[in-house]
Amino acid sequence: MKYIKGWSLNFINWEVQFMKRKVLAAILALTMVFSFAACGSKSKDGGSSDSGSSDLIKVGIINNDPNESGYRTANDKDMKAMFTEENGYDASFAYSLKNDEQITAAQKFIQDGVDYLLLSAADTAGWDTVLKDAQDAGIRVILFDRTIDADESLYEASIVSDMDKEGQTAVEWLESQGLEEYNIIHIQGVMGSAAQQGRTGALDEKVEAESNWNLVTQQTAEWNAEKAQQIVQSVIDQGTKFNVIYAENDDMAKGAVAALDKANISHGVGKDVIVMGFDCNKWALEELLNQNWNYDGQCNPFQASYIDEIIKKLEAGEKLDEKVVIMEEKGFDATTITQEDVDTYGI
Repeated sequence: MKYIKGWSLNFINWEVQFMKRKVLAAILALTMVFSFAACGSKSKDGGSSDSGSSDLIKVGIINNDPNESGYRTANDKDMKAMFTEENGYDASFAYSLKNDEQITAAQKFIQDGVDYLLLSAADTAGWDTVLKDAQDAGIRVILFDRTIDADESLYEASIVSDMDKEGQTAVEWLESQGLEEYNIIHIQGVMGSAAQQGRTGALDEKVEAESNWNLVTQQTAEWNAEKAQQIVQSVIDQGTKFNVIYAENDDMAKGAVAALDKANISHGVGKDVIVMGFDCNKWALEELLNQNWNYDGQCNPFQASYIDEIIKKLEAGEKLDEKVVIMEEKGFDATTITQEDVDTYGI
């Protein structure tokens, strides 16, 4: 009988310990459930997101083709270096040299629910409707590199070069060369882009105003070196007289020079043909330093830090100091450029 009582007591103690373990296991299980729930926090659109991802600012970046030019390659690299998860961003990129394709990309980013739409427009026109859609969806728009023809209320800020000033600076430099007659091969960029309009406008005004300024030809090479070479080669083949090549970017100037070299036509300081480009690629500035080219207009591709600063202010609820941020730029002359200029401003 004593044995049975002792066994009964032992059994009761074991059962109590077993129940305690079950209760502890249940508590641990509930703790894990709540922990996972906390990790699966809600994102801005109400859906669940991975741990930490709700803190990322979602940006859709629409740019021109990075292979368009050395300038664009540098611009795209700058954007990709800035808009990373390490810097607090969830970034998606879309590229095109065509306005309609860029607009389609913008519509997709709006559907995806980005927080910010960053835009370097292929063309200045046609953006009102899609930017209004972005605004209605609570998406903030920031322009970079290029302006557009749209109401300022449709975007938060615009970080741009002054393309009109770039053209004016270049034309003023060309005028200072004091040629008796200016017979110009004008090679344009993508028609309708802000860069093309600004760099073309100043030259068109000067040609119209001065009787000794003549356009031998005015054609678009769409920023492409091979197309520029074909344009110049065609003029050479026709035997038309010219003494200036005004190319709206460095790559097209490079293509134009290739045609000159093929025809054994001298170019550069004190030579038969003045060569002008834009963008200040390092290799182009070296052509100036070697006096093979005459002029190069700066166009600053490093805009990502400006955009990042604006986004941080907007996220903090601060008011922006200015709507349009214009970057300082200059033009370089082959007779005064230095190696320091090449190292500092070359892209």
